[in-house]
Amino acid sequence: MTGCAISRRWAAAGLLLALAPVLQACVEAILIGSVATGVILATDRRQFEVIFADQRIESSAVDRVGEALKGQGHVVVTSFNYTVLLTGEVPTAQAKVRAEKIVGEVPQVKTVVNELQIAGTSSATSRSSDAYITSKVKSNFLGNGKFRPTDVKVVTEAGVVYLLGLVTREEADAATGITRGTGGVQKVVRVFEYVAPPTRKPVSVTE
Repeated sequence: MTGCAISRRWAAAGLLLALAPVLQACVEAILIGSVATGVILATDRRQFEVIFADQRIESSAVDRVGEALKGQGHVVVTSFNYTVLLTGEVPTAQAKVRAEKIVGEVPQVKTVVNELQIAGTSSATSRSSDAYITSKVKSNFLGNGKFRPTDVKVVTEAGVVYLLGLVTREEADAATGITRGTGGVQKVVRVFEYVAPPTRKPVSVTE
């Protein structure tokens, strides 16, 4: 074996050793991401196929609306259990109606809640403020003891907070109350679907 070939082998071995921590980090990231996804799926009241269908609806609706409006406005599409919420801004009333019609034609969409505003496109500062409000609301949900935070989806647009989810009326009221008490929230709009409270198993008493 020539000295040149030996040098190349040592160089390759050194490169693998140098990359080992990076490769390990990638594997760990993939595993952590998979676990996090599994936790979300396990705690969501929607069936697995519905969760994935909602994701497909959002992606398809965003593409169709973006193509139709040719980039005009700022349209946010949120799908939950086949109910689609439209938030953001469009330049004209015609654009608002058109966006709703387009989204309503996406396969599997059951209902469209059109909350688009006829206004100029929101600024980066405004969107950053909305994201901060959303994070505060979600943080305030933690440890409330009346509902699982994962059962309520939070969307904020121009200080208006929209709440979606499959919840009981008691859970909806609790989530609404917490949201209204969060700083920066201008208004709360409920886009919930209501479910019956879980039945409690009778407790047997042995005397």
